[in-house]
Amino acid sequence: MIIRHADKIKSPERIQASFEKLGYICSDNIATAVYLACQLQKPILVEGPPGVGKTELAKKTAEYLNAELIRMQCYEGLDEAKALYEWKYGKQLLYTQLLKDQLGDVMRGAKGLDESVSRLHQFGDIFYSEEFLETRPLLQALKSEEGAILLIDEIDKADQEFEAFLLELLSDYQVSIPEIGTIKAKSKPVVILTSNNTRELGDALKRRCLHLYIPFPDPKLEKRIIRSQVPEMREELASELVNFIAELRELALKKVPAVSETIDWARALLLLNAEELDHDFIEKTLNLLLKFQEDIEQVTPEIHQLLSKSKSSIRRTQIQG
Repeated sequence: MIIRHADKIKSPERIQASFEKLGYICSDNIATAVYLACQLQKPILVEGPPGVGKTELAKKTAEYLNAELIRMQCYEGLDEAKALYEWKYGKQLLYTQLLKDQLGDVMRGAKGLDESVSRLHQFGDIFYSEEFLETRPLLQALKSEEGAILLIDEIDKADQEFEAFLLELLSDYQVSIPEIGTIKAKSKPVVILTSNNTRELGDALKRRCLHLYIPFPDPKLEKRIIRSQVPEMREELASELVNFIAELRELALKKVPAVSETIDWARALLLLNAEELDHDFIEKTLNLLLKFQEDIEQVTPEIHQLLSKSKSSIRRTQIQG
């Protein structure tokens, strides 16, 4: 992966600029993590609250490197059969039926039980080869000729047993299949794991990864994101929007607005022809930002005060600027 994409990963600054052209506004820390992951051939563990662009980072990395994106969505109960491989039992059964007429030829001339069993074992091993293997995301990434981007999404939702199972892949870019042996990566993938911090991950997994924490962006960075995703929005309205969102995130809500919800809100305000952020527009569209009714009921009486705080923040920024 390093040699093939050396022209694209010369520096974090180049990655940051290129990502911005692709519509992903990232911080210096994010660009540096991607640069080091490619150069050191180490996985990145990306942690942070939902909706800050962790999954999107993997997508944009694949787009930037012009590499295949292979995504494995984690969930409780995920096991290696779903993540690594399964045997094609239907195909094995079909071939068994087709070849059973040849069983007599296989056994002909066998002397004694031991030799008969030995011949049967050789016959059976044919069905445990790569031809009968159904590859799943982890194995697909290792077998990729060109080098893939492997996204292991929401690893914190998987069990600790599965987390332990990943350690061989993350350390040596290989996996062990009992019937076949060890399969090593043809071209080492760039591995990006994401976590929403719903549970504490093990030290062994963290040791094998570069760590990147993506917090909610500050108003300045979020404004750049809005301007990138919703370029039609006036700069003044974008400033009002991101400062109001920042005030919302200070509240003890069940779910604070994510960046994706900020973008949706910006697009909605454009569709409603909003010239500025006012009480009526906020109240009408609050359900786009807040996903729980109890949060909406908590915020609605506070809209005027939150709006005043956000406008004060804008004025302070203008004075300091």
